[in-house]
Amino acid sequence: MRDSRPNQFALLRQRRFAPFFWTQFAGAANDNLFKFAFTVMVTYQLGVSWLPPAMAGLVIGALFILPFLLFSATAGQITDKIEKTRIIRFVKNLEIAIMLVAGAGFMAGNAGVLLACVFLMGLHSTLFGPVKFAYLPQALSERELTGGNGMVEMGTFVAILLGNVAGGLLVAIPGIGHATVAVACLALALAGRAAAQFIPRAPATDPGLTVNWNPVSETWRNLKLAHGNLVVFRSLLGISWMWFFGAVFLSQFPSFAKDVLRGDEQVASALLVVFSVGIGTGSLLCEVLSRRHVEIGLVPLGAIGMSVCATELFLSTYHLPPVPALGLADFLSRHAYWRVMLDLFLLSLFAGLYSVPMYALIQMRSQATHRARIIAANNILNALFMIASAVLAGLLLSAGFTVPQIFLFTGIANAVVAFYIFMLVPEYLLRCVAWVLSRCVYRFRVRGDEHIPTTGAAILACNHVSFVDAVLLMAASPRPIYFLMDQRIFRTPVLGWMFRLAKAIPVAPQKEDPATYEAAFERAAQVLRDGGLLAIFPEGGITRDGQLQPFKGGIMKIIERARADGVDAPVVPMALTNLWGSFFSRIEQGGAMVRPLRRGMWSRVGLNVGAPMAAAQVQPEPLRERVAGLLALG
Repeated sequence: MRDSRPNQFALLRQRRFAPFFWTQFAGAANDNLFKFAFTVMVTYQLGVSWLPPAMAGLVIGALFILPFLLFSATAGQITDKIEKTRIIRFVKNLEIAIMLVAGAGFMAGNAGVLLACVFLMGLHSTLFGPVKFAYLPQALSERELTGGNGMVEMGTFVAILLGNVAGGLLVAIPGIGHATVAVACLALALAGRAAAQFIPRAPATDPGLTVNWNPVSETWRNLKLAHGNLVVFRSLLGISWMWFFGAVFLSQFPSFAKDVLRGDEQVASALLVVFSVGIGTGSLLCEVLSRRHVEIGLVPLGAIGMSVCATELFLSTYHLPPVPALGLADFLSRHAYWRVMLDLFLLSLFAGLYSVPMYALIQMRSQATHRARIIAANNILNALFMIASAVLAGLLLSAGFTVPQIFLFTGIANAVVAFYIFMLVPEYLLRCVAWVLSRCVYRFRVRGDEHIPTTGAAILACNHVSFVDAVLLMAASPRPIYFLMDQRIFRTPVLGWMFRLAKAIPVAPQKEDPATYEAAFERAAQVLRDGGLLAIFPEGGITRDGQLQPFKGGIMKIIERARADGVDAPVVPMALTNLWGSFFSRIEQGGAMVRPLRRGMWSRVGLNVGAPMAAAQVQPEPLRERVAGLLALG
């Protein structure tokens, strides 16, 4: 079935996304053009006694990050309280004013004025940060959110790359370099403001909010607010760790290029290009690999790839021959260095796969009324982790460790941190298993997935064909699903461990174990009271002949208990197709999980999802007929 919704590139032709994309692109490019041109000017041209060249990059970076620590909490409140387009246009007006002052600073060669502008541009980015990520879930649907975030992430890194390259080239133009930079910065600010004029309105999500102007108490309150949703809070920590990881590599590119690869400034720039292209590629791949849902199963794949590639980057530099200083052409002519470039490209690609789904998850799972404050908490944590990254890298270097060794330590630490996060939030690991099963073991096709509710309580009723039915349903849903399943399947080795991580609800026949039976239905009722998705296999067990069995009355008990609690949860009929006879299903001549290749590799299976049925209309036989009709679609 062809999906009529626009893909991530088609969003660039739509007013709800394109003006916003180009606004943030121009802002990111301007930030980096300005900062890098100023860094080059101080390092090579001015000779300021109170700002030594060796300290210039550190001071400029620290001044730019400082407003994120001081004002992110306030920016988050303002974004929740005020219509977002107004904020964006105000921020772009502020950028024009800052660039006018910065232009005067460049023309006069005044480092003090330019340092003040660095701080103000950090403030500009602090104000824009929460609105940047809070705007997307208001403008895009759930199916577009991953692609939209991928485009923004790609655009940001391309803008960073172009800004750095342009800043270095323009400031070095003899005689007119400073004036050219001043004009370029002002032109980008004006272009961003022009694009912002076309961004459609995005209403305030909490207009009655009273702003707390105390940054210390509000920062603490924001972090507590984020901690209220543990999945979101731990995802914030995961994103902040990614910034820690990335900052280690980005900060060490100049010394890595010079001292390890024996390359010149052009080689260092080439490494930045490769890193940026890798991030952009990984970000854009997220929509394709996720089938245009928020697919957090990509996050463990990204984390594994980051650690493997960081280790491989260390190994690829271990036996590099000693050579004289290399220009870019000589560097690219030596095959040993292509391995280094490939490792760096793949490392950054996996970082894109890691970060985009996490950002999308935070946007989707955060309560709309304080989504911007959650993003502000994320910006605060990001800044703290980046500062910690700089301090730790500096300590390791001063202790005598080489840059490749620091890369190796970072890769090992990434594996440890990722394992810890995935054990705390097993949903990431479960979704990864579901993603691998549905794309690498089977060719899994879902039809009608728009009928799976993205919010609110609902009951999913599906036929039961194999031991991995629950895993395939996980792969089809953008939200977590709580499964009511036969306790014999719940106790299956390996799969049972996964179902326990998924907080599946084991149920036993009432005559065999009345206590387990009652406890299961009470837990199921609690899932619906909490507004979650509950999946049930109404046949009561896996089919033994491939045919749809009679539906039992347990689903009626769930519906009645939910309605007694005031929850009219719709029932969504589903049918898994072509699973009978596969490795994980029974067969007429034997049991499940024998002869792994009995259906060959990547056999085609499917899930057909029907329109929801109102709870009051559900009875076992009519529901069975709806599932049978979906099953007949093949």
